[in-house]
Order: sequence, then C-alpha cells, then structure tokens
Amino acid sequence: MKEGEAHPLLKGGSKSTSYSHGFSPSQIQSLAAVCETLIPPLTLADDFHNSSCPHEVAELMAKRAVPKAVLIVRLVLSFLSSRLGTLLVCGLICLDWRWPLVRSFPELPLKKREAILQRWSRETFLLPLRISFLLLKIISLYVFFSWTDENSNNPAWKAIGYEVESIERQRKERPLAKGIIETMNAKDDSFLKESLIQKGIPVTEDPNGNTYKITCDVVIVGSGCGGGVAASVLAKSGLKVVVVEKGHYFAAQDYSGLEGSSMEELYESGGMLTTQDGKIMILAGATVGGGSSVNWSACIRTPDYILKEWCTEKKLRIFNSSEYQSAMDFVCERIGVTETCVEEGFQNRVLRMGCENLGLKVEPAPRNCSADHYCGSCCYGCRRGDKKGTENTWLVDAVNNGAVILTGCEAERFILVNDDDCGKARKRCVGVIAKQENVGKKLEIGARVVVSGGGSLLTPPLLIASGLENNNIGRNLHLHPVLFVWGYFPDSQMEVKGKSYEGGILTSLHQVKDQDSNVQAIVEAASMGPAAFASLFPWVSRREMEERMTKYARTAVLFALSRDEGSGCVVKRGEIRYWLSGADKENLKTGLREALRILIAAGAVEVGTFRSDGQKIRCEGTKNAEVEEFLETVTAAGGARSRSEYWTIYCSAHQMGSCRMGANEEEGAVDENGECWEAKGLFVCDASVLPSAIGVNPMITIQSTAYCISTALANSLNKQRLP
Repeated sequence: MKEGEAHPLLKGGSKSTSYSHGFSPSQIQSLAAVCETLIPPLTLADDFHNSSCPHEVAELMAKRAVPKAVLIVRLVLSFLSSRLGTLLVCGLICLDWRWPLVRSFPELPLKKREAILQRWSRETFLLPLRISFLLLKIISLYVFFSWTDENSNNPAWKAIGYEVESIERQRKERPLAKGIIETMNAKDDSFLKESLIQKGIPVTEDPNGNTYKITCDVVIVGSGCGGGVAASVLAKSGLKVVVVEKGHYFAAQDYSGLEGSSMEELYESGGMLTTQDGKIMILAGATVGGGSSVNWSACIRTPDYILKEWCTEKKLRIFNSSEYQSAMDFVCERIGVTETCVEEGFQNRVLRMGCENLGLKVEPAPRNCSADHYCGSCCYGCRRGDKKGTENTWLVDAVNNGAVILTGCEAERFILVNDDDCGKARKRCVGVIAKQENVGKKLEIGARVVVSGGGSLLTPPLLIASGLENNNIGRNLHLHPVLFVWGYFPDSQMEVKGKSYEGGILTSLHQVKDQDSNVQAIVEAASMGPAAFASLFPWVSRREMEERMTKYARTAVLFALSRDEGSGCVVKRGEIRYWLSGADKENLKTGLREALRILIAAGAVEVGTFRSDGQKIRCEGTKNAEVEEFLETVTAAGGARSRSEYWTIYCSAHQMGSCRMGANEEEGAVDENGECWEAKGLFVCDASVLPSAIGVNPMITIQSTAYCISTALANSLNKQRLP
C-alpha cells in the first residue's frame, strides 16, 4: 500500500480484468439496451452503458442478488434478445410498419423501451416482469453512480453536485496491530501458524486431517458490538481470547470514502442483502468492528419502558437491575458518548428547523464521537478516526490484554460433544471449526467456552448448522423497518446551507407519539450516497431521473422507523424472510406523514415519497388543504411482489431478536446469562439475544447487554480457576 493511498480493497477502479457472470452475449446486448433506458443522460452515460456498464451490472447481479430473481432476469433478457420473445413479453408496442415488422427490445427506439419499463413497474399480473424491472433498475443505477476510474473519480458526480471529501491521510500505527492476524496477507499455510505462536497461542498441526488445532480459554465468533465488548471484558479478566472475524481489518487511514468499494467490502453481501421477496434491503456490517464501524454513530440508551417490558412481561430480571444501568453508564463512557454537536449538517438542520417551526420536540442524538465531528461519510468508515467504534475501543482493550483477532476467518460450525454432567438433552460446546481465506487448512479452535457474536443474521444459521434445534433459533427476527421521504431545497434557500452528504449523519431525531404518548415511530435523517439514492428512488422516466439526480445534493432525505411487532426468520445464511404487521404499517404511515410535514415546514419547495410512481407534491403556492389531501394518500405501500399497482422498497439497518433471551427454553434460545439452553459453554453475545425490537438505534443496548453477559461469564470462569 502506497503512502497516502487508501487500502487496495477500498480504492476505486475495476478490481478484476475478466467477468464471471455467465450472461450470454445476447443477454448482455439486451441488458445494454435496458441500461441505456434506465440511466439518466448525464456525462459519461452514452459511453458507459455501451461499454462496461452491462457487464458490471451482470457481474454484481450474479454475485449479490437472490438467485431465483437472477434466474428470472436472465430469462427475461433472453426473451428480449429476439423479436418473437420481445413480442411475447412486451406486446404490440414492438410492432413496426417496416420490415421485419417486429423489433427486438434492443432494436426499439428509446421512447418505446422506456414505455415498456414503465409498464413493467406497474405490472400486477406478470410479477416476474416487475421483479425484473426492480432488480435491473436498482443494480443499473447503483453501478452507474458508484463506478469510479483508477483515479477514484466518476464524471457523473460533477453533474449532480457530488464529491468525495478530500482528507489528508496520516500514516500511523493501526490500533489493533498488536493482536491482529490478517490472513489476506498469507503467502502459505505456515504464515498463520507462525503468527499465532508469536502471539502466544498454542498451535499443533494434524497432517491427516489437514487441520491446525488451536487452544485458548475463549473463542469469540464476530467482532462487532457484541463480540467486541465480550473480547474486551474477557481478555481484561486474564483469559486468553481468540476472535474469529470473517471480514477484513481497516483503520482510519485505509478508508477511501468511496461508496461502491466501501459498500462491497464493509457490508454484508456488499450492501445488496435483501429479504427473499425483495421487499426489504438490509444493511449489516461485515468488517472488524461489525456494524459499529459503519453505523451512523447514534448512541441511544435503552428506553425505560422497554426495560420494564422485558423485566415484567419476559421475566428477565437483568434488564431491571442496577448492573444493567451501570453497564450502560460504562459503555457510554468507554465509547465517548456526547449529546453536543457544534455544527449540524444540511439534513439534520432541515429536521430541526421543520420540527421547531411546527412546535414539535426535536431531540439531540447522542453520538460516539467528538462534538465537532462533521463527517458525512462515516457509513463508509470514519477516515478521521474520530468515531469510537468497537475497532477503536473495545477491541483495542482486548489486544492490549493479549487477545488475538483472526481476520478473513469464517466459522463453519461449533464443536458439540456429549457430556454426562449436562444431562441427556444438553451437550457441551468445546470449540469452533473455521476456514480462512488464503489458508488451505481448516482451523479447529478448542476453548473452555465459546461466544457467538456474529449478529442476528449469522448467529442463528451457525447454531443450526451445529445441530441446535431450539424453536427460537432463527425466528423472532426484528428489523426496525424504515421508509423514506424527500424534500428539495434550492440553493437560493440560504436558511439551510450545505449539501445532503455533508456533516454528521445523525445528530437530531423526533419521536412521533400518539395521544397516549406512546411512540409510534421515530424520524431521523438518512445517509445516502448517490448510488444508494438513485437505486432506491422511484424511476418514472429517464428524464425524470436526470432531473432528480441533478437536485441530489440539495435533497434532504428523512425516514420513519417503527418498533416492529411483525417478525421474520433466518435459518440459513442469506435467506431472510420477514412479515410486517398491520400495526407496523399504520405506525410507518403516521411517521411518513409527520416526516413530510417536517420537510414542508422547513421550507422544501417539493416533497415526495419513495413509492414506485414517484408520489410527490409541489409545495410553493399550494394551499394547506391540498397538502393535507396529498398526505392522506401517503401510506406504507406493499413490496414489489404485492398485487398493488404501486409499491415501495423498505430498508433495515437494525436486526435483532433471532436468538432471543428467554426465561425458559420455550420462550428463548438462550437463558438470562446468554448461554444456549441446548449447549453448555456456548454463549450468544450480540443483538440476536434482545427479547424484542426496541424502537431506537440499538448500539448501546447491544453493548450493554454484551457487557452484562461477558462480565458474568468472566467472573464464573475465573472462579473455576481458583484453587
């Protein structure tokens, strides 16, 4: 890595010289025609969609999208490549008076192609056509606006008023250098063995089993808000800790601030993870530090009414204890939480101004960074090193106390053995089987206890793959679903300065309450790079998308988040199913309408939702009665697979509850100490143990729960060591 440059994995430019998407030349030809139709006519568009764009779109689709949806798209593109196929899926619009009378999709003029895609978006009978439109639209626009050349530049950015902030890189020792082993640097199998021995971890080699056997006191899977806290507490208690992390390690000087490469490397499935029906896009961290490395810094304590509910209704006394309150205090102190913000960015000023003009209460959002932290790209890793994520706090404590972190190391299953002391129905966990990139040998990590901190999406599949069968594993998954609204503020509106991507991501929030003061939703500002914005924003026409993207820099995006009663399941990695309840939809509807009122009160000249038809209203000169009439039409629409003409895309950045804590094994997957009911010595220490959704950003709740679980575990283990 050259001085002053970002990490090679986070730099711009193409990462490969060949494609492995498997699309045929005729499918690529059809895809190129679709890309030309979808992508707005900005700088570079004409050249890009005819050259690398269709291949890049096909590559990302094949790599990240739900396989069944990709199969549908392949089939549709095959139909579009022929005249007869185009006639079958597009209808009479492809007829022409001139020979050969029928045109294939690539042969059709742009206006006709646009009309076909518009019809597919509204399709209610042949849903595969709508699914194809959705997938093609999302990935085509995402690729176009996230693509960069070797100089980390995209010519289209200038046209939309976007630029990546230039920050001088300061090369200094990486905070975890003392304890990190990065397997991506391994040239052969001996690298890992030698590195572990150097750090005091016993390793033996089993040549017959092609396995390295590693011994420690505690092995932790995952390094995020749960695993990172557990590593710190257990290592500081004198235990030898090994952390297994499938992601890579990056420090402040490694980050690039580039949307495409950062999403690909720092997020689960490159930020393209969805529920199986495509209704909800899910963001989850996939790097050392987990979600704390890329989240929006919000540090909200567990609400009192949630703690009371968990204690009384769920019969979990820990949440009404002084130990839990002390844990929240300690967590907030360790990660430097402050409610002070010296200067708010454009979107949060809009939120604050709108609330104040309406007489609504707006609250400061506590953050784990300095009061003057003014960074809009922390969702791609904090390049200033100001945000105190797990990789800059808890994991530093852990490695300073002898912990070792293996990156690029993915756990395959836990090692469970029969144990007469545990009873017939219970086993004992004695370690983890893992694989590493660039290392041919498997790892068998033996430990006195094992902690799973892989998060709500990865811990359940791992437990199930290991043979556990508790009915609560993988179920009761809560996602805190969100829906977005937008408001446009021309540069002439000097009351609100700045651009949408500048300033602290989340510094203010508003709680939407009913007449009984029950929280229905919270309204916060959203962080959206140009690629995410374009891919989620409704595509109505090519020109409409061009107009909207040229206004991107001055478009404020707010979202409504509900504490979901509905839930889902994840029993196999990457296969997520989820169902909203009627109450969830009502709460989101109320939150959306409130967010639109806030934008209007702040002075937006135009506002709208992200519904597929581009639902919007011009505010200037519009009477209040007309505005209220518009707001009455705003609802929480269904997903793309609904039979409604109009649909929307939901998002989730908070996942919890899929291995929930319970007073007994009928109520939960783990007990009050975080230990699996079915396996002694196997603890879960992440968001999956939360008994329900909490309705606010969950980082403090996850870390405080992890602190309580790991503190009790450390005390128990150290008592066992006493003579």
